[in-house]
Amino acid sequence: MGSTLDLVHDLARIMFMEVNIPEAKTHLSRLLERVAIGEEVIIAKAGKPVAKLVPINEPPKRRFLGSAKGDFVVPDDFNDPLPKEIEDLFRG
Repeated sequence: MGSTLDLVHDLARIMFMEVNIPEAKTHLSRLLERVAIGEEVIIAKAGKPVAKLVPINEPPKRRFLGSAKGDFVVPDDFNDPLPKEIEDLFRG
């Protein structure tokens, strides 16, 4: 990537960009803005990648047994055998 960061002119999203350490120190806030929208930033020392800034994904909400109670109804025939034509599809 180029040596200057310009969020206005770099609107075309890329998978990742690479910056050197002094550039990362100078433009950390801008780099974090890019990471926040999903880009990855590689930080290099003398052209060799040494670190990666990546977005933090929200951990999934904890689920507990019975949390969907009343949201749907399980039909009475749920555990009944499938029709033969459907079973045959699984057997190939």
